[in-house]
Amino acid sequence: MSRQNYIFTSESVSEGHPDKLCDRISDAVLDAFLTEEPEARVACETFATTNRVVIGGEVGLSDKTKLTEYLGKVEQIARDCIKDIGYEQDAFHWNTVEVSNYLHPQSAHIAQGVDAASGKDEGAGDQGIMFGYAVDETAELMPAPILYSHAILKRLAEVRKSGQEPTLRPDAKSQLSLRYENGKPVGVTSIVLSTQHALESQTSADIRAIVEPYIREVLPEGWISEDTEWWVNPTGTFVIGGPDGDAGLTGRKIIVDTYGGAAPHGGGAFSGKDPTKVDRSAAYAARYLAKNVVASGMATRCTIQLSYAIGVAKPLSIYADTHGTGEVREEDIERAVAQVMDLTPRGIRTHLGLNRPIYSRTSAYGHFGRAPEADGGFSWERTDLAEALKKAV
Repeated sequence: MSRQNYIFTSESVSEGHPDKLCDRISDAVLDAFLTEEPEARVACETFATTNRVVIGGEVGLSDKTKLTEYLGKVEQIARDCIKDIGYEQDAFHWNTVEVSNYLHPQSAHIAQGVDAASGKDEGAGDQGIMFGYAVDETAELMPAPILYSHAILKRLAEVRKSGQEPTLRPDAKSQLSLRYENGKPVGVTSIVLSTQHALESQTSADIRAIVEPYIREVLPEGWISEDTEWWVNPTGTFVIGGPDGDAGLTGRKIIVDTYGGAAPHGGGAFSGKDPTKVDRSAAYAARYLAKNVVASGMATRCTIQLSYAIGVAKPLSIYADTHGTGEVREEDIERAVAQVMDLTPRGIRTHLGLNRPIYSRTSAYGHFGRAPEADGGFSWERTDLAEALKKAV
């Protein structure tokens, strides 16, 4: 029997955090290539530091003549991302930052294992293990600590960008510790919020006065009490932020991107990778399946693991764990998920419609727990497989 009464903590980081800025640029490059060609291959990494952004990795288009043209657009893509996030400080400004582009054509040796050929299914873009998770403690079937950590920072970004809070700046981190009773979140024991701000004269108390109303607005009523500990800008002044204060790198916030530590992680990052890379697409499929298992009523908590080998189409293994909450056997769930969804790389991309420019929006505030969008964004958050799964067990 799992513990029912405990405190659990998750953190999030804002779109202006140096690592998230790099995720955003990498995913914007991916979206640009997918706009040109749905089968484009992209593995884009970004590094950012004071007054400098470095972009590298591998890209591929079937029309080689267009590759040079699209590589020429990368610098402006990076500047547009930095501008939208809001960096206009002396040592990191969208218009003056130096951008170096080292993207180059995809390795032929990788392509030969991934590309579909006569008599051969398209293989996975890499080996690895991917996990998906769902739990019924929120309407989004997400762990509450990470869901609300994201929500706080997203709300602060909204009021910063609207001009409602003109002294807030892009770089920020949040952390929530939630108290669970009988397995459900019931209150906040501590709130940690560090946000970049404009004025050296602003104290931690000044920043708390700005952010506290928005935090209270986002969290469920009654969760904040007199016993809740507040730690707002606990180190004091936070004017120097973003890549000028701390270097950033694509793919360094994998726990923020997923379940906030509430579930296992296979170790692969998402941003900058096209959906032939199962690090991304199979992690989305695993979340989709776990969420549909919980939505179907077969369990209140579910973990799905998938594993792949580079160049091999079918998953090597499928594992389900309902953590003692299942209404059916896990072996039956494992057979059912393989029956209702083609879990080859192409099958996943087709089922979830992943060959579309839908990735920039995933680069901050979590890849999971978001509402499915009309253009196919966050398609892995649908619960349209619930009935099929129930029939298959």
